[in-house]
Amino acid sequence: MEAVINGISLTLYAHDSMFSPNAPDKGTLAMLSLTEIKHGDKVLDLGCGSGIVGIYAAKLIGGENVVLTDSSEIAAEFAKKNAVLNNVPDITVCCGNGYENIADRDFTLILSNPPYHTDFSVAKAFIEGGYRRLVFGGKMIMVTKRLDWYKNKLTAVFGGVKVKETDGYYIFTAEKRQGIVKPTLKEKNKLSKKLRRKYEK
Repeated sequence: MEAVINGISLTLYAHDSMFSPNAPDKGTLAMLSLTEIKHGDKVLDLGCGSGIVGIYAAKLIGGENVVLTDSSEIAAEFAKKNAVLNNVPDITVCCGNGYENIADRDFTLILSNPPYHTDFSVAKAFIEGGYRRLVFGGKMIMVTKRLDWYKNKLTAVFGGVKVKETDGYYIFTAEKRQGIVKPTLKEKNKLSKKLRRKYEK
């Protein structure tokens, strides 16, 4: 598949068993259209698939500053091949469930298009583990078509979240701050009853 993202051209191959093997996923493109990746960042592409997010990031900040991971051995293998194909061979590609083989805890950005058509167990692990692997000031950015659960979970873990909607997708940006900041009254009124009780303690 061919993709041009914010002026950067990519060529990627994917196996038929992988997510969106024939064209860049619209949700991923929506997320990247709203994501700023700058020099000094260290990026984790969580659930990388063919590697489109991480390879795009590597084109901006260098492959040595980018880590990709996926639970699928096939996806990890294709991501490695695509990194070489796109001239960023020094990307680190891991295979494992979530953060299973990720030792680093100094990421400034964790980007993910999680499997949101299943239950929330994977997304829960992504979010909770992501908080522990970000530096203070680092951000977790996710894209899904579901709003309420992700908004509540990210708020519970990070103390707040910004949400933007584009092309039918929700892009969530949660920042790791010093200490968990309680949501404002307006924000709290939008949370589930369970989370409202948590912040009232």
